Amino acid sequence: MKRFLMGMSLAFAVGTASAADIVDTAKSAGSFNTLVTAVEAAGLVETLKGPGPFTVFAPTDDAFAKIPKDKLDALIADKAALTGVLTYHVVPGKVMAANVKPGEVKTVQGSPLTVSVKNGKVMVDNATVVQTDIQTDNGVIHVIDTVVMPM
Repeated sequence: MKRFLMGMSLAFAVGTASAADIVDTAKSAGSFNTLVTAVEAAGLVETLKGPGPFTVFAPTDDAFAKIPKDKLDALIADKAALTGVLTYHVVPGKVMAANVKPGEVKTVQGSPLTVSVKNGKVMVDNATVVQTDIQTDNGVIHVIDTVVMPM
């Protein structure tokens, strides 16, 4: 796991006096525009700006681009389904990469995510974790390359 972390590059501005919350951090990154749009459409902005702490497995814009446009548009239009998918990416508490262990973790949505290591890469369901430990005021973000869907 440590070898995996050492290869990560931090694409976020760090070194400010205080970190921003999860939503503001995602907005400022520039690579989570679809995620931010979805969080807004689902009415989850205030929740993810709340005290938390939360661990968010955040899919990039490229991850959302893997979903056919008509299916993504339909998902964003269905607030209940969208909320279910988004809350499936959130785990209660602040879990740093060094503390992640293979197995199931319960999501805010209620279903478990499966964390595993395959070929030296950390996986969350079928998504690869591509960046870890982006600290925010109210939790931590781990970046994933695929949108994960609850069963």
